[in-house]
Amino acid sequence: MEKIQLSILDIGMMLQGQTATEALAQSVRFVQLAEELGYKRYWFAEHHNAGNQISPSPAILIAHTAAHTKTIRVGAGGIMLPNHSPLKVAEDFALLAAMHPGRIDLGIGRAPGTDGLTALALRRSREAVYQYDFPENLDELLHYFQRDFPTDHPFARIKFSPSTELPDVFMLGSSNGGVQFAANKGVGFAFAAHMSPDIAVPTLRHYHDTFQPSDWLSAPHGIYSISIITAETEEEAYYLARPAQLFWARIFSGAPIGNFPTLEEAHAHTFTPAEKSAATRMENSMLIGTPAQMAKQLKHVTKEAGVEEVMVLSFYPTIESRVNGYRLLAESML
Repeated sequence: MEKIQLSILDIGMMLQGQTATEALAQSVRFVQLAEELGYKRYWFAEHHNAGNQISPSPAILIAHTAAHTKTIRVGAGGIMLPNHSPLKVAEDFALLAAMHPGRIDLGIGRAPGTDGLTALALRRSREAVYQYDFPENLDELLHYFQRDFPTDHPFARIKFSPSTELPDVFMLGSSNGGVQFAANKGVGFAFAAHMSPDIAVPTLRHYHDTFQPSDWLSAPHGIYSISIITAETEEEAYYLARPAQLFWARIFSGAPIGNFPTLEEAHAHTFTPAEKSAATRMENSMLIGTPAQMAKQLKHVTKEAGVEEVMVLSFYPTIESRVNGYRLLAESML
């Protein structure tokens, strides 16, 4: 097993009191910090109808932050393909790859990343919402990039982009639904252990074992994505993690989510029985502790999963704690 590579997933969460402009400026600083610290890639998620997240368009965030960095890979984690025309995704990411050669990643998701009403507003027809055509759309997207439509296919006449640069392509997964697409198409695979920790290792192993080499990759490239809160002491790490624990408990108990909790709010809050149950179910979705503890756990799980890259999803309650957490993790792992 080679040395573990570290990357970052940013869901565009705004802290209380921040404006959208301030949060976007901070994202640029975080990407620059990740580059400085030696992280491999920095991805932006796609979410809609979320008042506390500034991440409806990863392509725009990629263009903005890549322009302010030099070497780190920047990408989407991911583009929710059901919301988009495959041609438009191909055009956007071919253009991004031409702007920043060798630095752009395209992670592809099968879910809408939003509620049903917003999915309808995005796709503009009920048929598009209820029809499952992801396999066809994925094939179409990859054909555009590879310029290998069958000659009798009507889209073979479309010259989608003059760019010869391409992004690196990954499938995303939080269940066992996306892994076979990644293995069969010979692309990378990133599994969201922060959503489904119990099946992360076997799913990544299955990807590794069933991977079929392609023009995209000659060997499998799996990524283990997990939420991490780290600090100099275990006590401080758990103190910082309380807002994130409350945030996830609200999500999975069905309670109103609202803004990301502050430290004061989270420590003053008494969990309801439903929130306690949700927090218990999700306690393996977040790693909390000192850098040494994080390094030990990540080395173990990546060996079990057969991967060499960890993508960190961070729910730190302050800018200072997030900066410190990124530094501590990099110093312990890179």
